[in-house]
Amino acid sequence: MEFSELAKVLASIESTTQRTTMVRLLVGLFKKLEPAEIDKAIYIILGDLRPPWEGLELGVGEKLCIRAIARASGAKADEIEELYKKTGDMGEAARRALSRRQAQTLLAFAGGRKAGLSISQVYDTLFKVAKASGEGSQDLKISLLSSLFSQLSPDEAKYVARFVVGRLRLGVADMTVIDALAEAFGVPEEALERAYNVRPDLGFLGKLVAERGAAGLAEVRITPGVPVMPMLAQRLSTSREILAKLGGAAICEYKYDGERAQIHVSPDGVAIYSRRLENITHAYPDVVESVRKSVSAREAVLEGEIVAVDPDTGDLLPFQELMHRKRKHEVEEAVKEYPAKLNLFDLLYLDGEDLTDKPLMYRRLKLSEIVEEGEDVVIAKWALFDDEEKVDVFFHEAISMGMEGLVCKSPTSVYEMGARGWNWIKYKRDYRSEMSDTVDLVVVGAFYGRGKRAGLYGAFLTAAYDPKTDTFYTVCKVGSGFTDADLKKMYQMLEPYKIDHRHPRVSSRMEPDVWFTPGVVLEIIGAEITLSPLHTCCLGAVRPDVGLAIRFPRFTGRYRTDKSPEEATTVDELLEMYKSQKKVKVEQGPEAAP
Repeated sequence: MEFSELAKVLASIESTTQRTTMVRLLVGLFKKLEPAEIDKAIYIILGDLRPPWEGLELGVGEKLCIRAIARASGAKADEIEELYKKTGDMGEAARRALSRRQAQTLLAFAGGRKAGLSISQVYDTLFKVAKASGEGSQDLKISLLSSLFSQLSPDEAKYVARFVVGRLRLGVADMTVIDALAEAFGVPEEALERAYNVRPDLGFLGKLVAERGAAGLAEVRITPGVPVMPMLAQRLSTSREILAKLGGAAICEYKYDGERAQIHVSPDGVAIYSRRLENITHAYPDVVESVRKSVSAREAVLEGEIVAVDPDTGDLLPFQELMHRKRKHEVEEAVKEYPAKLNLFDLLYLDGEDLTDKPLMYRRLKLSEIVEEGEDVVIAKWALFDDEEKVDVFFHEAISMGMEGLVCKSPTSVYEMGARGWNWIKYKRDYRSEMSDTVDLVVVGAFYGRGKRAGLYGAFLTAAYDPKTDTFYTVCKVGSGFTDADLKKMYQMLEPYKIDHRHPRVSSRMEPDVWFTPGVVLEIIGAEITLSPLHTCCLGAVRPDVGLAIRFPRFTGRYRTDKSPEEATTVDELLEMYKSQKKVKVEQGPEAAP
C-alpha cells in the first residue's frame, strides 16, 4: 500500500472526536493492508518504530528534523524554524515548506505522477535512521530524512515529520487497535487481548492475526526478554472489607514506595522492565548484579519493587530519590549516592513453565526456592491472615517502617496479566473522614494562567480512567501545589500532547482552553471526594446526572512518569473512596452512598 493512503487515514483519525469512528477507519485500513506491512503500519500509527522495551529511538531532535526539511524543500533552516514556531507543529511546518517547493518546480503529486513510496519503504527508511550510530551518524540521519521528505507529498511529509519528533497527535490507544484488529480479521477480542497481555506488541500481533488468525494467538507464550502486562490492584479502606472481598483470608505484604520492576533472567543476562514496559536495565546495574548472584534459575520472570536506600543508615528512601537513576550519563554516580534494594513478591515464569495460572501460594513457594536472600535482594515481607485485627497491626507496622501500606492478595489467585481485579487490594491510609490518600490522575486539558502565571498554564483538567469503556472521565480542575518551576515544566511536558479538540477517549463537561491527548499522569491529593454536576467521573452512579469531584485538589509535586495513562486511578476506585468517607456512611439523605 502506498504511504499516501495511510496518510489519508491518519488525517481522518485526527479530525474525528468519536472513538467508534476511529475504530471503523482502522478496520478499513487493516483489511486493505498486506500481512507483510500491517505491523509497520501499526507501529507508525502508535508513534513507535518498535515496542517500548526494545528502546529503539530515532535519535532525531527538532534541530535535525528542521535541517532535513530545509534540505528537502530548498528553504533555509531559519525559515523552517520560523514556520515551526508560528504553527507549533513540525508536521505543518514540513507541509507548508514542501508545498512551496512544489509550486516552484515541475514536480507534481497530482494525477499522472509515478507511484509514491509504500508504507514499507517509509518505515524501513525511518528504521535506518534509528539504527544509524557512531561517527558521522548525524549527517547520515539528515541525509536519509531529507531524501525521504523529498519523495513525499506535503500531506505525507506532515505525518512523517510529526512521527520523527514524537508528536504524531493521533492519540490512538492500544485498546483501540485491538478492537479494530479483532473486527478486521474476525478473531475473538478476548483471545487478542489475552495475547496482548502476554506479548504487548501490537505490530507483532497484527501481523500474526493477518497471517494466521485466532490459531496464531493461541501459541503466544511468555518469553524471557519480552515483558508481560502487569497485574494491577483495586483499593479498599478497611481490613474488614478486604478480608470479605478475598474470602476471609489474605496474603498481606508490605507496599513499598519504590519502582515496580519486572525482572527477566535468561542465558543472555538480566533485563529489568518498568510497569510501562520500558527497559530500565541501564538504570540499575547494581540490581542486575545482585539478581545474578541471588537467583538460581536459568530462565525466570520475577516481579518486585526497587527501593532507594540511605547508604549511611540503611533506611528506605522515598520513590523520588530513584529518579536520579534515570539520568543515563550519571548512573554510576547515582548508584553510589542512591543504592537500591530489590524486594521480590512474585514469580511468573520459571525454566520453561508459565506460572501465571498457578495459585499465588504456589508461586510464592517457587520464588523462595530460587532466591537466596541477601542484603540487596529479599522477598517482600508478607504474612497470611484471616483476622482483621492482625491485618491492622501488620498495616500499622508497615506504616511505621516507612511503607505506603499493604497489598492484600488472595492466596489462591492466579496472576491476571493486565487486569485490575479484586484478587489484589491496596490497603493504604484511612480516608474515611477525609481524603488523606493520593490519587493518580491524567491531564486532559489546561486553562491559561493569569498574572504571574501569564504565558503558562495556570490550572489543569484531570481525569480518572475507566478500563471498561477505555475512556478518561474528568474529576477535578487543579491549580494548587505547582511551583513556578513546575508550571514551566508542565508547559513543556504537555506540548507533545496538545491537540485542537477534545480527545475521543475523554469525557468532559468542562471546556478548557487547551485539550491534550491523555499522556501525563500527576499525583493529586484533596480534602474530600464530593458530588459535582461539572464532572463526568461516575456520572449517575450516586445521583442522576451528577458525577464525582475532588474538593480542594492539590498537586503533590510527584510526576507519575512510571505510570501510563491507563494505569491511573480508576473511576471505580474513586467511587469506592467516595462511599468509604465517613460523612457518606452516616448521612441518610440523598447524598448517602447507595
